[in-house]
Amino acid sequence: MNMNQHPANGGLSTEALSRATGLKPESIRVRLCRTGSYYGIKPRKLPNGRLLWPADSVDRLLSQKQEATA
Repeated sequence: MNMNQHPANGGLSTEALSRATGLKPESIRVRLCRTGSYYGIKPRKLPNGRLLWPADSVDRLLSQKQEATA
């Protein structure tokens, strides 16, 4: 996961989050628009309009997903 982190501010782009979860970026954006978060994770909107997802929260979500499938 660390290779997908944005080095300057410790976050992931929507595209990096989609690669980590195996979903399409559009699916993540749809859930964000419908519920206000992606399974409890709220991104920060950058000045250029892109979303930055907190890497630590994404790591927790992915570890919970792995535990559930194990």
